[in-house]
Amino acid sequence: MSRSDDGYVHDPANADGERREDGPEREGESLEGVHPTAAEREFGRRGWVLVGVIVVAFIVSPLAIVLWPPETNYVVAFLILPLAPALALAVAAVWATTRP
Repeated sequence: MSRSDDGYVHDPANADGERREDGPEREGESLEGVHPTAAEREFGRRGWVLVGVIVVAFIVSPLAIVLWPPETNYVVAFLILPLAPALALAVAAVWATTRP
């Protein structure tokens, strides 16, 4: 079997015709990332909103389900009461972790 019959083998040197470190310097381009301790991460308003939604989802909603009057509709008690805080928690978690 010849070398060409072995199938595709990726060769990074042939990807663009030149290697990145051999190419010309690109102006304004930095290969260094931001160190996690140097990033501006504070608890702030987003963190407290997330804590509030967690308290509602894990304490208030289960208490509401337990204390729900038995003569009311069970669809509301077992579907809507757990679903609303779960959706709010999902939205708040995504909102709190994304930075503008």
